[in-house]
Amino acid sequence: MWRELAGKVLEGREVSDKEALAVLDCPDEELLDLLHSAYQVRKHYYGNKVKLNMIINTKSGFCPENCGYCAQSIDSKAPIQKYRMMDQESIMKGAEQAHRLNSGTYCIVASGRGPTTRELNIVTSAVREIKQKYELKVCACLGILKPEQAKELKEAGVDRYNHNVNTSENHHEAITTSHTYEDRVGTVNHAKSAGISPCSGVIVGMKETKEDVVDMARALKALDADSIPVNFLHAIDGTALEGTDDLTPTYCLKVLCLFRFINPTKEIRVSGGREVNLRSLQPLSLYPANSIFVGDYLTTDGQDSTEDHQMIKDLGFEIDYVKEEEPIL
Repeated sequence: MWRELAGKVLEGREVSDKEALAVLDCPDEELLDLLHSAYQVRKHYYGNKVKLNMIINTKSGFCPENCGYCAQSIDSKAPIQKYRMMDQESIMKGAEQAHRLNSGTYCIVASGRGPTTRELNIVTSAVREIKQKYELKVCACLGILKPEQAKELKEAGVDRYNHNVNTSENHHEAITTSHTYEDRVGTVNHAKSAGISPCSGVIVGMKETKEDVVDMARALKALDADSIPVNFLHAIDGTALEGTDDLTPTYCLKVLCLFRFINPTKEIRVSGGREVNLRSLQPLSLYPANSIFVGDYLTTDGQDSTEDHQMIKDLGFEIDYVKEEEPIL
């Protein structure tokens, strides 16, 4: 069944809702066959290459939004480090580290509803310097954007803009009420209109239904997001979702397979929460996915980067060192 589904996807046909839900309900004894089938699609478009991405959290806390998963939320009681926008020199030090770790993409992230003029100026100045010094793709993640801000980022050299939809439109108000689902979609479209590659993903494990997960994957297909980070909730004490622990390693792998089947040509990135949710099954995630973050996340620690490099080597895969190329269609 799963190999037939992979063949259907490679022929350019759509996955039905029934097939999508079947992937999420796949019996664990069939998981290796499901992974093999998703790998056939991944291999067709990306071979055995793995893209590396590194985040720098340039501004932590002080966010007016009430996202239930986030330790930086205005409602969060999590004891996190808080600091205002970093200076350009600090952002450049992060770029040097990303270059040293063989990351293809350097992600400049800042908390908040959207960037102030000062914050945008710091980022655009840093991006211009990064582009002069390193062969890195730069992704910015600064919150909700206005069209003119997207144009400024594009002119500075930003290659990609990340703004996750996070969950399904139907489940959105259960996660946050300080902005709308349409606000998030609008920001992705502003980035696209400015000529910036859109990056948008999800957080799985926030008490959504399996139907919601299917809707997320389809929404990102409709948005034509080039890069799709799939985060798995790492519930932080002090947040609204504190104590939520609904995920298993096998279910996380099924989710990644589903995203590969519905978005076969796109970069599927195993992102936040992979260490605590996939645990010993982490290496298997790279059969459906073709990208990971190295280093730490926004407010949680990641796996040591040398372990990530070793994992990729042990799988017989290779790091994609060069600038991103278009997948083979």
